[in-house]
Amino acid sequence: MAELKDLTKRSENYSQWYNELVVKADLAEQSAVRGCMVIKPYGYAIWEKMQRILDDMFKATGHSNAYFPLLIPKSYLSREADHVEGFAKECAVVTHYRLKNSADGKGVVVDPAAKLEEEMIIRPTSETIIWSTYKNWIQSYRDLPILCNQWANVLRWEMRTRLFLRTAEFLWQEGHTAHATREEAETEANTMLHVYNEFANKYMAVPVVMGVKSANERFAGALETYTIEGLMQDGKALQCGTSHFLGQNFAKAFDVQFINKENKPEYVWATSWGVSTRLMGALIMTHSDDNGLVLPPALAPIQVVIVPIYKNNEQLAVIDSKVNVLIDELKALGISVKYDNADNRRPGFKFADYELKGVPVRLVLGARDIENGTIEVMRRDTLEKITRPIEGITEFVKALLDEIQLNIYHKALKMREENTRTVDTYEEFKQEIEKGGFVLAHWDGTPETEELIKAETKATIRCIPLAGDKTPGVCMVTGKPSAQRVLFARAY
Repeated sequence: MAELKDLTKRSENYSQWYNELVVKADLAEQSAVRGCMVIKPYGYAIWEKMQRILDDMFKATGHSNAYFPLLIPKSYLSREADHVEGFAKECAVVTHYRLKNSADGKGVVVDPAAKLEEEMIIRPTSETIIWSTYKNWIQSYRDLPILCNQWANVLRWEMRTRLFLRTAEFLWQEGHTAHATREEAETEANTMLHVYNEFANKYMAVPVVMGVKSANERFAGALETYTIEGLMQDGKALQCGTSHFLGQNFAKAFDVQFINKENKPEYVWATSWGVSTRLMGALIMTHSDDNGLVLPPALAPIQVVIVPIYKNNEQLAVIDSKVNVLIDELKALGISVKYDNADNRRPGFKFADYELKGVPVRLVLGARDIENGTIEVMRRDTLEKITRPIEGITEFVKALLDEIQLNIYHKALKMREENTRTVDTYEEFKQEIEKGGFVLAHWDGTPETEELIKAETKATIRCIPLAGDKTPGVCMVTGKPSAQRVLFARAY
């Protein structure tokens, strides 16, 4: 276990703190493949909980899971011009299908005789391969809607990587739906935005802002991109999930038509939406502290850890018998629990390790506690310790987990509110953006002004918020009319 004194403080170097914490908390590490990560069992357990909850939410809204190929014919990407332009620089291309021994016998080389007739792209996203498939599935309005989701990996050849936040290969889900009308597709895109919003707020305890992306920030090939934006502790924004209204662009690119109720051919309307292992980065950076991870109980692989304090095997046997009953009671309440009675580490090291890993509640039970009918309880979010009667402790712990979930959400919400400011002039904007956080300001709606602001301040329009002040005004840069304030920030 890495000693806590080796963990850089957030105030000293936030980026280094994050990188160290991901590794020391056993979440992930760099792999032998440049830009790709190994997600370790503890980190993957968090992702599995995210996946399980989201999958249930998708199915509750009528979606089914499917799986599509990893390899995409290169010609498919060229069919939708904006799409290929958006991903061209990140594509990994497969050109051959066989290796052979080198002439000197010291290795292997690509067999030039095994060149593919058409080069393949390792999927950066799956719109093209899926819409080529939907062409075979859709003939009539009776075949619609199609509501599919895929859990998969994608590859985008990133040059500057950071564990979870930006890696060449990452895990995600991508929903791809087909509809008979524009209205249905727009409703679908909006529905999935709200699913993501609920997941972020309720389960991740990450307060996010829902909004629409500007044209410059829109997904390649989309008519509209909806987003949820979180604010990290260092004042930078993180895009946590997106939902795209694709219009008929991909249907036209792959000639996916259906016979409508008037017996006339019409192109299908589409959406796509996704979240990725970037959510792990959001979870870490929103809640964690200088002692390590702070995990919301809803997503913690271990919600409660129990550590015994004993001098000999006889005392341990008595504690074991008491704890076994406690474990059964906690599990009956749906609480995941670990009893660490291994003798390979002293209690102090165990305490520090579980703090580092963000276990929400720690229970400590010793021989004297059993005599007194008490147990020590520590909550990870505040590091407060109290002594409680062991009688009724399971109900107390269940209530405490709910309290911790709410507390870390409200703490994050307070941080966001305290770091969200409104400005009217560009000079004021330049000063405020240096402080970090969200800045609400008027913008004239043009890409040119947006690009100027980005070039001069490194801030981007995170979204045009769906809620909040809709009062019209004038652009802080040009003085031209502005429909409403938009949300700016520097971002990951």
